[in-house]
Amino acid sequence: MRSSILKKVKRIVIKIGSRVLTGDENGLDHAFIARLAAETATLRRQGREVIIVSSGAVAAGRRELGIEGRPKSIPQKQAAAAIGQSRLMRAYEEDFGHFGHKVAQILLTRDDLANRRRFLNARATIDTLLGFGVIPVINENDTVVVDEIKFGDNDNLSALVTNLTEAHLLVILTDIDGFYDSDPRANPDAQLIHLVKSITRETERAAGDSGSTVGTGGMVTKLAAAKKAGQFGVPTLMLNGTVPGILTEAFAGREVGTLFLPARESLNRRKHWIAHTLRPSGRVIVDEGARTVLSRQGKSLLPSGVVRVEGEFDRGACVRVCGTDGAEIARGVVDYSHAEIERILGHRSGEIEAILGYRYGDEIIHRDNLVVL
Repeated sequence: MRSSILKKVKRIVIKIGSRVLTGDENGLDHAFIARLAAETATLRRQGREVIIVSSGAVAAGRRELGIEGRPKSIPQKQAAAAIGQSRLMRAYEEDFGHFGHKVAQILLTRDDLANRRRFLNARATIDTLLGFGVIPVINENDTVVVDEIKFGDNDNLSALVTNLTEAHLLVILTDIDGFYDSDPRANPDAQLIHLVKSITRETERAAGDSGSTVGTGGMVTKLAAAKKAGQFGVPTLMLNGTVPGILTEAFAGREVGTLFLPARESLNRRKHWIAHTLRPSGRVIVDEGARTVLSRQGKSLLPSGVVRVEGEFDRGACVRVCGTDGAEIARGVVDYSHAEIERILGHRSGEIEAILGYRYGDEIIHRDNLVVL
């Protein structure tokens, strides 16, 4: 199964964690970047396109500022990123240049992908770079990012980039051999799982967070990234990036690391974008009848099924759709603002124009803009 899946892969997103990229946690591991360049060159000779999502800018820059451990404030982190980003890209340029490959830096914030026009512009730029044979190196724009526009971690970013670029495989390079049934650092009897057919609640419970002083994510965030990529119909391969030749071994068909299979029913690109890229602005609470219709029949949300609205948002915003018990059951883009919904909730669609004096449509959220979670 693994060989047949990897054989079809033409476009790959490779996410590199800080612990892999910085080695001794005190600057860039240039030996690793040289190995990555060599293995990427092999993939390119096989006719595959490679996109890199790279951590490491903050870790690369903090030594210049004399910061021990993680930066303790946002300004410190942004200053370290400003210094480290140029050093990181210089290392990529030098080592990939030895194999005749050019690299290009792309810095993103969540806002860049949440805005549909900028999302499409970013996709067009990456497609153009790949068409010229250039390897995009993508990172979060840590020099300007704040909590409201953060991806949270580069595991999450890599999953969103997989959707953005319509990649066929997400590879996560970490510092352990793959996904275990328990934390191998705490349990010497932990078993490596080579194939995960579906990410269940039991799988998520087996994931433990890491205590790295370099990165922001642990196994929990990597599992979440694999789940998001899987919902787009893309498998994820988790490998130990500290092992020389690991990418070459994996694409030669060896059973290394952990392969996460994609979901059986995948979301289309727009619905994946709504579910995972947009940041919800408020909540729409629905009654049990609407909850059943949305969950089981995949229909649109009508005003008659809405009980109340929480938060303030405009037309076109992303909101959480929740039951009266508070559980989120769906997420979608609304056709009416919070103020308009408050006036028409509980009414039939045919009454909207009489109440508001105008009508955008019959639905609060059309089914094409609604993702059941």
